[in-house]
Amino acid sequence: MKRINGILLVLSLLAISCSSKGIKKQTNNKPEKESEISKENSGNNVLDQVSKVVDKLELKDGVIIKWVEHGSGEKIESGDCILIDYKVFLDDNTVVDGNHLIDKESIPYMVGFNMQTEGWFLALKEMKVGDFAEIFIPSDLARGEKGIKDLIPPNADNTLKIRILEKPKPTREIDGNKVWVFEENESNKRVFNESNDIEFHCMVSTNSNPLYVNTYRTGNIIKMSFASSGYVPGLKKALINAKKSDRMFVFVPSKEAYRSQGYRDVVGPNEDLFYNILVMNITDH
Repeated sequence: MKRINGILLVLSLLAISCSSKGIKKQTNNKPEKESEISKENSGNNVLDQVSKVVDKLELKDGVIIKWVEHGSGEKIESGDCILIDYKVFLDDNTVVDGNHLIDKESIPYMVGFNMQTEGWFLALKEMKVGDFAEIFIPSDLARGEKGIKDLIPPNADNTLKIRILEKPKPTREIDGNKVWVFEENESNKRVFNESNDIEFHCMVSTNSNPLYVNTYRTGNIIKMSFASSGYVPGLKKALINAKKSDRMFVFVPSKEAYRSQGYRDVVGPNEDLFYNILVMNITDH
């Protein structure tokens, strides 16, 4: 059986939101977006409606994509950040994952980096911004023999209903390092720069090694200054102007990380890095 990686998206969002009291959706510095979903499909219960299938594709691995609506946006690729509205069902129609479980109209999703199971990745590579589809994912490309205790039984097939709403442009970008800020407390004015320290929780992944850092699991908040050694250059650049309570995705290309040498047995040669970050504080040195 293939190795099954990834975590439930709602669990990762719950972890990221654990210290976010007072945070609201960003309005002023919101990432620019490409929106492709039609207005008639913007209701809260769209995923639960019975809709006519307009197209179908069966992949050789057993993943089946049934389109309800074809979008006209860009094709989805690894390293893209997209906003999705989704639910994951078992064969008995039990919902085991979905942004509605945390009362979100949509959530950000980084394609690749094993944020979800392999079946997701195989399907998304065939899709575009604006697509609305129902996707069958066989168990070996979902949670496999292990399942998830008290949630997903072993060897359970999954059905993913998903709308790809937007492909936001980065909030800021420097030297190829991309930052998407999705939530912020606008009352916080102090920003991270060369004269102070930043404290943050994060999950860090590569395409070959998902969640090789997860400070929520260890309880160790990272404290860093711009002069700190041992941190990849791209991360420092990406965090400039970050504020307390910012929730963000950060993409660091390999040339701004560990380059061709990689890092021990954790990061392979020429691998990009993905950070899922919640800024806890900005403090003086």
